[in-house]
Formats: sequence, structure tokens, C-alpha cells
Amino acid sequence: MASEPWYKTTLRWAQTNLVEIDPERYDANFWREHWRKTRIQGVIINAGGIVTYYPSEIPLHKPALKLAGRDLYGEIVKAAREEKLTVIARMDSNRVSAEFYRAHPDWIAVDAAGNPYREADKYVTCINSAYYSEYLPSVMREIISRSKPDGFADNNWAGLRRGLICHCRNCQEQFEALSGLPLPHADNWSSESFRRWIQWSYQRRTEIWELNNRVTTEEGGPDCAWMGMISGDVLHNNERFIDLTEILSRTPIIMLDHQRRNGVDGFEQNTEAGKRLHEVGGWDLLIPESTPQYQLGSPAFRLSSMPPAEVRLWSSSGFAGGIQPWWHHIGSMHEDRRQYRTAEPIFRWHEANQDILFSREPVADVAVLWSQKNHDYLGQNNASEATLNPYRGATKALDKAGIAWLPLHADAIGKAAGRFKVLILPNLGAMSGRQISAVQAFADQGGSVIATSESSLYSEHGDRLADFALGTLFGVHRRSGEFGGQGKPDGNIETHARHSYLRLSPELRTGVYGPSDPSAPKAAGTRHPVLAGLDDTDTLPFGGYLPVAEADEDTTVLATFIPDFPIYPPETSFMRTFRTNLPAITVKKGAGGGNLIWFLADLDRCFAREEQFEHALLLANAVRWSIGVAQAVRVEGGHGLVTPTLYRQGSRQVLHLNNRLMTSRVPGRQDELVPVGPTTVRLRVADGTKAPATVDLRVAGRHVDAQIDGSELVFSVDTILDHEVAVIDWA
Repeated sequence: MASEPWYKTTLRWAQTNLVEIDPERYDANFWREHWRKTRIQGVIINAGGIVTYYPSEIPLHKPALKLAGRDLYGEIVKAAREEKLTVIARMDSNRVSAEFYRAHPDWIAVDAAGNPYREADKYVTCINSAYYSEYLPSVMREIISRSKPDGFADNNWAGLRRGLICHCRNCQEQFEALSGLPLPHADNWSSESFRRWIQWSYQRRTEIWELNNRVTTEEGGPDCAWMGMISGDVLHNNERFIDLTEILSRTPIIMLDHQRRNGVDGFEQNTEAGKRLHEVGGWDLLIPESTPQYQLGSPAFRLSSMPPAEVRLWSSSGFAGGIQPWWHHIGSMHEDRRQYRTAEPIFRWHEANQDILFSREPVADVAVLWSQKNHDYLGQNNASEATLNPYRGATKALDKAGIAWLPLHADAIGKAAGRFKVLILPNLGAMSGRQISAVQAFADQGGSVIATSESSLYSEHGDRLADFALGTLFGVHRRSGEFGGQGKPDGNIETHARHSYLRLSPELRTGVYGPSDPSAPKAAGTRHPVLAGLDDTDTLPFGGYLPVAEADEDTTVLATFIPDFPIYPPETSFMRTFRTNLPAITVKKGAGGGNLIWFLADLDRCFAREEQFEHALLLANAVRWSIGVAQAVRVEGGHGLVTPTLYRQGSRQVLHLNNRLMTSRVPGRQDELVPVGPTTVRLRVADGTKAPATVDLRVAGRHVDAQIDGSELVFSVDTILDHEVAVIDWA
């Protein structure tokens, strides 16, 4: 039986990202020893592109500044082969020197005035030029002929970002031949030319992916794959026209370049990225992720050590999402030598526990839907606020509640029935007819659906519809008008445009301690489970965006909108309009028996932005009510600081518990580990299960007792420093 290819077996990676002076200072003995200490199985070695680290015979393939005829790339390849390591040739291919530009100006991207696009002293190449179709293939063929690498990676392969349009002759002629239209001159999402340019730009990146793989597999063999690195940030992929569903269907491994801290998301973004990419590409694909050992905040400090706590929290978050470790240094020598000590304990733990980190299937009751088209055609130039924040807010609310969830691409809704109990549509406004039908079928089969804001109000290309496409299903219909806004509110206390509230139903305050209120109706009935935990208030702060809608008679309105009123001066801060009939939260029982909940008030977006705790509570309540009696997994006592990610591995369950406590004001930065706990874990078990399972904690290195409590297996974890992985084996 033939052995499996490298992209199925290489689990730990290393990259010393060479700089141009490294040929004079590369310490081969040190790095070889470091490979051994960190238990890596593959290396990514700078070969060519902007500069070359071997003596190239290709004109204009510029040697590194201090190469001086040396074949440093070849020497490192030879050492790696002696260590029996997988070798990936790394390229960086989207910009060239002034000398190159003078020789081939027709290969360079230009603006509408004909001026070349530049980054610092380099010129940006055009993805529709012979640079990509002829020159780069010749470089890859040369590298293969010299060293026979196992594959290729390129971390900057996708050309100009979306905000820049190339007007070179190649682009003009090719676009007009395809579409019959002239190139657009600026962003105009209602323009047919601009929309066709967007679609054409995505298709060209997929064509480049296919071309490069044809070149490398023809020259290097069927397993010599070319992998353009991709980002874990979905909006970055949109900006670079990387269609994840198309690209991930064409790659045997996902080389993930997801390093930057964005000032908004914490370490949970790394778990999310791994889950989302696996859900699109398949859980059998490996996802090694470039993890810097240097500081990569804003600003970044390429030569200074990242705090070990931050690397641990980032990498363990990645493990929970099915990501593999890949240490990364810029340059081969550093005066700050703290960074050389960070990777070893992480990589050794990974090696010792790799039996539970692969060949497993995720388990979750909840799927949070997303799509790149929604970010493009509904989000347009404001996607971070319009479409990503609703997704971010929904997932943060689930994490805070300790509810396991998975990101699900909107094209995969048809496979959700029987796998998930709940679908969440966080302002999934731009939807295709097939996606709408799939949501309806999921509900008809008994699934619960939670929609927010303007979900289903637009076609897949962003054209507004007369009504919500899912309006009949939910019993909610769009009417003219809206209140509030989607962006960040003005912090000026004199500005009250977003000083709005929600009124809960029924109103209960006459039965709650407080002064007599002549405006209050008599308390009657009980609150819906979606409003659980809020009986002491009849109003909640809102401050977001509300599309005006109307509910059908068989749809229950749980909350209505209270318009804004002055904040300052205090004497003027009282409600002008106490009640409206504008629905903000509605519920309906679906024909299949599931729950249909619509948060017309964009609480998900608001929670991402302001972290108003009631907004997260309402979203979590809706999910818990829809799941029913027992969740697949739930955590108690984690104070919203422990997030669970559950997998099935044969008869075994593997549960990641990640510590999300942050002491830094900047999300994703941390210089110390602060333990949390104790945490109680409850896992749903099959009816009639009596024998308790064996529970091993792989980080703590000990067994814990567990018992059956009704339909749940219950055990406790005393302390979680950065993460814990509980392995549950059933007798």
C-alpha cells in the first residue's frame, strides 16, 4: 500500500522567512537543531519571486542583496531532506523592482491615468499579464528542476485589492472580450460593468490557482501542489477576490496566513477561522497556520518577541478549530532571543496529543450562516459594519453563553437538516433562491431558524426586493422606513439619534419593586423564554438599526421599538413616545414544529459593537429555547470566559475548552495567562445511557470523575490556563 502524500501527513511546520542579508548570517546548525527541538515535519523555504535565494538563470529574477552567487535555498533544502522533512518552496510574486518595470511595463498594473501602482519602491504586477501566465511558471519550473520541492506556497499571489482597478491594456482587452463592456472606473455596485468586473476578478484568481497547479504538478509530479496562502479573515479574502468555495475545492491542503491582530476580535477568531475553512473545504484537509513568534500588533515589530502567553492562546485557539501549528520568524538572526523559546512546548504538546487532533468530526447544535456574496453585494464598501458585525455579534453571544456552534456557508444549508437544530441568519440579506428554498426546507423538517435585521431582503447580487423572501415563513413583512443606523453611534451626549429602546411584552413592572407608574398596564401573563432573565424590566437599551416591518396575526411580537429621545440635559431625558406597534422581536411556530425567531432589531450587530449584555442574553435565550432540553455541550461556571468546541472521533468525544479571559485593552494581545475555573461541563448522551465515561484532561494530564445526570454526562474542570482538552471515552 502506497504511503499517503505529504499534505495528509505533515502536521507541524516551520518557517524562517529569509531576508536579503541572511545569506551572510544564516546559522544552519542552529536552525537544524531548532527543527528537531520543535518536532516539526515540514519547512517552508524562501526560493524566488521578488528576490531569489539561489543563482537563477531567468532574466530579471533578482538575487537577494547578499546572495553573492550562493545557493542558500538549495543548502536549506538539502539539510531538510537529511532531516526527512517535507519541503515547500515559498514565493512572493506580486511586486517587482524598478529595473523589472522598465523592462516589462506591460506587466505592471496601472490606474485609469496610466500611472503604475506601487508599494514602497516596488511595482505591483498585473494578474492578467504574462508575468503571471509565463514568467512565474518559468520560475517554478526552474525551482523544480533544481530542488524538486514537495510543493509551493505563495503568500501574496492574488494581485491588486478590490479598491484598486487595473486599467492596463491586458485588463481592458480581456474584460471587454468577456463582457462586451468597458472597465469600470470606480466602485459602483449598481453598475453592471462593476458587477461583471467583480465576478471576472474572482474568476481570474481561480484561473491563476489552476494554472499554477498545472505547472507544478506537470513538472514536479501529481503531489507537487501549488498553494497560494489564504487569510482567515473573510473580508480580506473578499478584498483579494479569493472565492473560498472555489479555491478550497481545488487544494489538498490549506496554507493559512492568518497572523494579524485586528483590534476587534480576540483569540476566538482563530477557532472561528479554522471551523469556517474546514466547513467549506472539508474536515479531512489539514490547515497549517503561520503563527508569528514576533509581535504583530499595530504597529508590528518584526524583530521583537511576541509574549509566550499570546502565542499559546492563539495556537490553542487554532487547535480547537482544527488548525495545525507552524512557527514563523522574520529573518534568520535576532538580538531578541526570547522568541526562540516559545514554540517548543506548544509543538511538543501537539506531537504528544496528535491522536485526538485529527480524523474527527465536529458536533454542534447551532450553525451560523455566512457567505462572501453577502459581504460583497450587501456589505459593499461597508461590510465590516453591515454584514460582518452581525455575524461577529451572533458568534460572540454564543461564545459568551458557552454554546457550541459552527460556521456554515449559505450554499450548504441544504445539508443542515439532521445535523443542526438551529440556523442563525445574521443579517444574511443577499440570498439566492436556492438558499431561500433550503432555509424553508430546513424549517419544514422541524429545524429552528433565527433571522436578524434585513435577512433575505435582497437578491444574491444585492438588488432590494419588495419584501423579505423569508417573510411568509416567519410571518414578518417589510414595510417602508427604518430607524437608527448600522454604523457606530455618535458618542456626543448632545446627540440622541440612537438613544432608542425596546419595550418587552407583556409589561410586568406593576408587580416589581419600584414607584407607582400610572402609565403601566396591569401585569398579565408570563414572559416568553426568549425574554428569560428580564422580568424586572419592561424596557431594554437598543441604539441600533430597525427596518420597519409588520407581523402577521399568527406571529407573536415579543418586543417593540421605542424611538429616540434626548439624553442631555438630564431634565429633558424622558420618553416622548412610550409605545409603538413596530415589531423588534417576533416568534412563530413553524409548520415543521421548529421555532422561527426574527430579531428585526439588529442586536447581533449592536453586541459586536457595544457588548450590551442584554443583547447577548436575548440571542442566547433564543438559541437555548430552540435547542430544547439538552445541548450537545454546555459549560457552567465559566463566567462567559470558557468556550467549548466538541468533536466526535469514533466512540470517543474530544472537547476543547478555551480560556477567553483577556487582560489587555487590545483584543488578541496578552502577556500573561490568567487561569479560570472551576467549570462544569455537561454533554448530551443518548437515551438510556447509564455507564459513565472515562474523562481524561490532556493538558492537565489527569483523569476526572464523571457521572450521568438524566440525559447529560457531567464533570468538572478545576482550572483552565490557556486551554484544556477533555477526552471522553465510552465503555
